[in-house]
Amino acid sequence: MLKGAMVGFGFIAGKGHHPAYLARKDVEIVAIADVSAARLDAARAAAPDARLYPSWRELLTKETALDFVDVCTPPDAHAEIALAALRRGAHVLCEKPLTTTTAQAMELLAAAREHRRVVFPAHNYKHAPVVKFALDVIRSGRIGSVRAVTLNTFRTTHAKGVPEWRTDWRRDRKTAGGGIAMDHGSHSFYLTFAWLGSLPTHVTAKTLTLDRQWDTEDNLNAVLTFPTGYAHCFLTWTAGVRKVVYSLQGKDGALVIDDDDWELTTGVLSGKPRVEKGSIASHWMDASHTQWFDSLFDQFKAAMQSGDFVGRELREAVACVQIIETCYRSSAEGSRELPLPLDVLEI
Repeated sequence: MLKGAMVGFGFIAGKGHHPAYLARKDVEIVAIADVSAARLDAARAAAPDARLYPSWRELLTKETALDFVDVCTPPDAHAEIALAALRRGAHVLCEKPLTTTTAQAMELLAAAREHRRVVFPAHNYKHAPVVKFALDVIRSGRIGSVRAVTLNTFRTTHAKGVPEWRTDWRRDRKTAGGGIAMDHGSHSFYLTFAWLGSLPTHVTAKTLTLDRQWDTEDNLNAVLTFPTGYAHCFLTWTAGVRKVVYSLQGKDGALVIDDDDWELTTGVLSGKPRVEKGSIASHWMDASHTQWFDSLFDQFKAAMQSGDFVGRELREAVACVQIIETCYRSSAEGSRELPLPLDVLEI
């Protein structure tokens, strides 16, 4: 039985992570911290046997027998909490983005190695059933080597936090570290790594703020250049519909994903293309993504058991932060193409 603590009990913790923990037989959440008294009341109702704390510092001071800490706070606190948990000897599961700067991400990577504890990002989109299907298609060779991908993420607004504490914190740069690029960019970027089989070498980006009551962007266009092709990522909080539309273009066919629906074209080089269609329930409309959490936690647990302290998941999380940071710089410099010099897979 793994003993875990949760820091932050907002929407993703209360509706996503914690219900998934309750459904498992190998995890016990023994402690929860939150700065909001109302959210601690919610935690008490959801986890009556857990010890509750008004600060993560008090939790880490008093809880001396934790296997892991699940960091579910806004991004500005991720690095400090994760570092403190590592120093206390706990493994760390952390919501995306891992940190808000590349320097912080590299510090976490170094600390994971030093303290011999796993730091694992909540990169949950790769655990959506239809996304797993996409990777199976690539590995089967049915569309040939992938040369171009597009990832369009449409949202009608930013994700809202709980009503008891700063519902719109994602639109505050100081707390969130940025806008939609910081909040959602990781999901698109780590999928491109898997689909194109490498990390990008360059990026050019344009951010836009249509709703100017906030100090963060609500739209991002980014083009990533890879050794084997390219990816175009479009993210918006100002769409008229909630939807994801992905396409993977290979030498011998293509796969197009529209939420749960997929269309697979194969055999293009033979001159006799074949088109298949289907649907895989993936629960895209459920923003808690509870259904994907078991698969993610199984990987985290396996990393803890095998001692994979600085694994590919952590390295990809560092790469995502580097890309996000470089997207902002590219946009500020007139959408100039900029290199991504940090090859985290070699660290």
